[in-house]
Amino acid sequence: MSETAGISTGIATRYATAVFDLAKEGKVIKALESDVASLEAAMAESADLRTLLTSPLYSREQQSGAIVAIAKKMKLSDTTSNVLALLASKRRLFVLPQLIAVLQDMLSEERGEVTAEVTTAKALTKAQAEKLAKTLKAQVGKSITIKETVDESIIGGLIVKVGSKMIDTSIASKLNALQSKMKEVG
Repeated sequence: MSETAGISTGIATRYATAVFDLAKEGKVIKALESDVASLEAAMAESADLRTLLTSPLYSREQQSGAIVAIAKKMKLSDTTSNVLALLASKRRLFVLPQLIAVLQDMLSEERGEVTAEVTTAKALTKAQAEKLAKTLKAQVGKSITIKETVDESIIGGLIVKVGSKMIDTSIASKLNALQSKMKEVG
């Protein structure tokens, strides 16, 4: 992990903890869940929003005005809107993607869920995703939410990450292992 990413994650974790505690105290966890999902979707869909978050060309006032308008337009809760405004005033909007990720983990934990990051060569069908979630639930003992990524370079198989554990059954990793063994022999 690069030093900058580590700093961003540290900042994001502090803000996420504060936001989560405020939401829990105010009994508005459901609103926070909705806000996090909306912000994640907006960041994925809008290159302009991503630029607003990361570009040093925008002044503090421009970022603040824009993020307040965005929060109002998206009908975000007061807690989330206030945190976004605070991030903008401190010139820390660049940590929003990490903040969203940390909040998602906290919310999943609150619901008793674990997120499994699954990488596949092609998209899983609904039946495959359900079967995988059921199998992982039996292993982990908690409800599983699957976050799927498609990466054709793994050729086939799956790469599953649950917490700190990783299971790699991809064809690409097996070919790499075979190639290493062949080098040892020859």
